[in-house]
Amino acid sequence: MTKKNIVSLLVAISFSFQVIAQKSAVYTSNLADYQKALSLYNNQQYQAAQSIFRDVKKTTKENILQSDCTYYIANCAIRLNQHKADQLVENFVEEYPTSTKRNTAFADVADYYFVNGKYAHARKWYEKVNEDALGGKDRERFYFNNGYTAFISKQFKNAKKYLSKVENSQEYGSQAKYYIGFMAYQGDDYDKANTYFDQVSDQERYKEKLSYYQADLNFKLGKFEKAIKLAEARLATSDQSEVSELSKIIGESYFNLKKYEEAIPFLTEYEGKNGKWNNIDFYQLGYAYYKQSDYENAVSEFSKIIGGKDGISQNAYYHLGESYVSLDKKQEALNAFRNASEMSFDLKIQEDAWLNYAKISYEIGNPYQSAPQVLTSYLDKYPNTSYKEEIETLLIDSYITSKNYKEALKLLGGKKSFDDKVAYQKVAFYRGLELYNEGNYLEAESLFDASLKEPRDPNYTARATFWKAEVDYNLNSYDDALVGFKQFQQEVSSSETPENETIDYNIAYAYLKLKNYEQSIQYFNQFISNKKEDKVRLNDAYLRLGDGYFVSSQYSKAITAYEKAIKLNEIDSDYPFFQKALSVGYSGESSEKIAELEKFISKYPKSKLRDDAMYELGNSYVKANKVDKAMTVYDRLSAEYNVSTFVPKALLRQGLVYYNDSKNEKALTKFKKVAGDYPGSPEAVQAVSTVRLIYIDLGRVDDYASWVKTLDYVEVTNADLDNATYEAAEKQYLDGNTGKAIKQFNGYLNEFPKGLYALQAHFYVSQLYIKKDLLENAVPHYKYIVEKSQNEYTEEALQRLSQFYLVNKSWNNAIPLLSRLETEASFPQNVIFAQSNLMKANYQLGNYEGAVSYAEKVLVSSKLDNKIKSDARIIIARSAMKTRDHAKAKIAYAQVEKIATGETAAEALYYNAYFKNKEGEHEESNKTVQKLAKNYSGYKYYSAKGLVIMAKNFYALNDAFQATYILESVIQNFPEFNDVAAQAQDELRKIKIEEAKTNSSVRPED
Repeated sequence: MTKKNIVSLLVAISFSFQVIAQKSAVYTSNLADYQKALSLYNNQQYQAAQSIFRDVKKTTKENILQSDCTYYIANCAIRLNQHKADQLVENFVEEYPTSTKRNTAFADVADYYFVNGKYAHARKWYEKVNEDALGGKDRERFYFNNGYTAFISKQFKNAKKYLSKVENSQEYGSQAKYYIGFMAYQGDDYDKANTYFDQVSDQERYKEKLSYYQADLNFKLGKFEKAIKLAEARLATSDQSEVSELSKIIGESYFNLKKYEEAIPFLTEYEGKNGKWNNIDFYQLGYAYYKQSDYENAVSEFSKIIGGKDGISQNAYYHLGESYVSLDKKQEALNAFRNASEMSFDLKIQEDAWLNYAKISYEIGNPYQSAPQVLTSYLDKYPNTSYKEEIETLLIDSYITSKNYKEALKLLGGKKSFDDKVAYQKVAFYRGLELYNEGNYLEAESLFDASLKEPRDPNYTARATFWKAEVDYNLNSYDDALVGFKQFQQEVSSSETPENETIDYNIAYAYLKLKNYEQSIQYFNQFISNKKEDKVRLNDAYLRLGDGYFVSSQYSKAITAYEKAIKLNEIDSDYPFFQKALSVGYSGESSEKIAELEKFISKYPKSKLRDDAMYELGNSYVKANKVDKAMTVYDRLSAEYNVSTFVPKALLRQGLVYYNDSKNEKALTKFKKVAGDYPGSPEAVQAVSTVRLIYIDLGRVDDYASWVKTLDYVEVTNADLDNATYEAAEKQYLDGNTGKAIKQFNGYLNEFPKGLYALQAHFYVSQLYIKKDLLENAVPHYKYIVEKSQNEYTEEALQRLSQFYLVNKSWNNAIPLLSRLETEASFPQNVIFAQSNLMKANYQLGNYEGAVSYAEKVLVSSKLDNKIKSDARIIIARSAMKTRDHAKAKIAYAQVEKIATGETAAEALYYNAYFKNKEGEHEESNKTVQKLAKNYSGYKYYSAKGLVIMAKNFYALNDAFQATYILESVIQNFPEFNDVAAQAQDELRKIKIEEAKTNSSVRPED
């Protein structure tokens, strides 16, 4: 080897040594830094450690060292909660799949999250750990931590799987047993839970927690005494939320031991789940109060159970009913027993509830069904009940007391026992009376006949006889009416009936209609002598007595009767005053008659008889040869009463006065006015006849012929035939041959449509159609009459024609006719008829102001009967409600209630309850609804509306059960009344939303 080579070799060796020395120095430095970073990591200085680990990783070429640095960089990131820290761990595992720290990385990250309470994160990483690669201690920790994270996540199956693997571990065993026991407790496996809890009960760390669970476990295992002991021991050291739960355990344990007095204070301490009780909680406290006879508090708790559909609820509602009965709240009890009777969880409770429901329905009425229906349904459901005889007795009586006669008749239809026939007689009578008061005379008569076919009770036989006679009277069958009234008098028990008070009055009227004035006078006198206290009827009796004397020409007696009527002044005194004046005249006191008539005209400026009086006064002046005064009065009559039927009569009288005084031109003027302005009237016919005589006297027959041709109702050439044809028809009418008379009058009108007697023919044929109940056939004839000038038939034609339109609800056609009748009628009853029906028609057309105006007119008359008064008041009330004038409506409905019957009375009672509810008088409002239910249950619409008011009252009185049950019943039982059902649904929804805030059993959406 040359020197050069040796030198080269030495240089190379020297260089190599330098490189190795350099590498060794770098490695040593990295290792020192790595150890430094590891020390920082172990001292939880993760940020500094991570920085150094990163530097070491960058500078080292050692694979193992790089792997370890990557592992710790990811671990630091996890502990520093850095962004994408999880991903760093995943990257480590992927980059160094053979690293010994791979499994440790998963376990370390999971343990870190576990220690810091991030159990969901820990659970994710534990699932990545290979448990077989873990050592003994690490594996136990893995099982416990993994089980615990599953427990916290409520994955109890996985929790049991891992915790059961360490239940015998020295380090983790007691904790595992506690949690396994708790999961058994949560899963209602109380025996298993008790076993595990007993194994750790001696450990101080669990005593506090276990005292509650063990108390609850013993309660659930039925070991109530032990549960009470454990829970009471725990109470002193518990926080408020646990006190609530422990109180529930103690209270319910005492409840199950039937120690209700001890249970109450603990049950009341319970605050519920999330601040809410449920139906069972309310039941237990309510029942505890019930067993202590504390019914007020029992009701308070039971009534919070709303919408219950289980055995507990049935039991609660039954005892709620009993509690209400003890508090004498029968309406509330009715609803509670009804609810319990509709559930079949406990058949004995159901039957007892049914019985109580039926009995209370009889006592106070039932707004859902008539009491007879309830009682009948009970007997149908329980035909072998030991209470059968008692219920059957109540059933019979309920037909009467419920006043639901229409439904009662249906129920009695198939009954055949003697007692049922007794009931049928009464019910048929009362239903007939209802229909009579509604003006349905024919149907009423059929029911009075039905009552008379079962003459079981003499009292009702007599009463049915009387009212059947009343029907005959109203149907113009006066002979039959008289027979009926007389028969009533002969009935053994007639003197014991209320109808006996007026029988003389009724008989007198029947005789009056039959024009048997002697008998009429006798019976009116009998009535007057016996009935001094009935002022209105007494007043009328004096009037009719005066009329009887008047037509019998006993004028002095007539005057006496009229004067007594005037003195009583219970009925407008214009009529007796006028009749007295006429009687004075017929007595021969002409000057006194004139004085009385003059006084009448001055005293009664608004009397419907004032035009009569003017006409009579004019006639009296003529008789007294005071022609100028007569003419002045006749002119005044024509000027002030241009539509009066006395105007053509007055004009005719003036013409006759002029004619008798040979003032033919003046006479012709008057007669021609009558003939031209009142065509077809009897006065016109007479005027034409007298004009003919005047022209003949004047020798101006051609003038007569020319003039008479201008009158389309006079056919001169056929006058004789006209007379003969009309007289033939009239004879059939007078002889009572209705069918032939109709045929011949129609024949006359077809042949002489503008004949001399066309007006009379139209009137008579229309009356004959009415007699045959063919009002529609009469209509065109009445139209003919009302379209003519005012005549003696106008008033009745207006009344009949308007009646036709009213029956057919053709309000717009009826109103003009009624308006005419109001101003043109001579008879006060027709004025009342017009005003009362104008009131109704305007209401139907939505003209509430007009309706009220006419109603107030109607009420001004003191002669009104209660039915018309009631109609007027109800129109005022309804109109006020429509216009939201509630103050006026309240007053009007209160007045209606005093006098109304039937559906109108039901409506008035409903509004009585309505206004009391509005004013916060909830208990009084409920009493009114109860009255409505008992007395007018047949009027379902108002019963349903009343129930909604009752529900609102109960809720205001803190009785949620009553409120919700009633509303649910309305929705279920009255679907035909859409408006009421919708209102009930709305109220129910509001209540459930409110109750759901404190009762977890309530579902607002149900």
